[in-house]
Amino acid sequence: MFTGIVEETGTIAEITPSERSIQLVVTTNVCAKGTRVGDSIAVNGCCLTVTRISTYKGTRRFHFDLLRETWNRTSLSAADRGTRVNLERALAAGGRLGGHFVTGHIDGTGTITKWERQGADHILEISAPKEIRPYLVTKGSIAVDGISLTIAAVTRSGFRIWIIPHTFEVTALSQRRVGDPVNLEADLLGKYVRQMLQTSRR
Repeated sequence: MFTGIVEETGTIAEITPSERSIQLVVTTNVCAKGTRVGDSIAVNGCCLTVTRISTYKGTRRFHFDLLRETWNRTSLSAADRGTRVNLERALAAGGRLGGHFVTGHIDGTGTITKWERQGADHILEISAPKEIRPYLVTKGSIAVDGISLTIAAVTRSGFRIWIIPHTFEVTALSQRRVGDPVNLEADLLGKYVRQMLQTSRR
């Protein structure tokens, strides 16, 4: 379980494909502290298991093995070496829940349709897949590339959010452009409420 509060951005150092999986290597600093092989790390909101920890030229690296399905269903498939990614360690028992409950299970990918500065802030609009739209609620929560964000408005094809300078500076959003894919995870509570309502109508 995660909170959507990004702890740092890492950089993709290696992408090595094979028949059954993709090995992803990401540089890290903050998240390396206390992390062991087998621990879960959210990489752009996608929950991945650390299979190895190495050091290269003084920089710590996390190694992950991704199934082809995970690779193809997330925005990681559009990444290259040098791409910045958002990193977060799993929520520790008794830790602060600064964002919202994020599972790290991506519901789908959206596409950035508007990304521009307005004053000190930025406006970000994202088109979302049809299966995610029922969970979009104004003032509700959504995780975008693992970042816990508040929906400012629901649009015909997706949603709009405001990005404050701090979020822009400390996450990988500053590297994103119009047309880029982003990982989306709808609010967990919304999923349960919708499921309960659908079940009660049967």
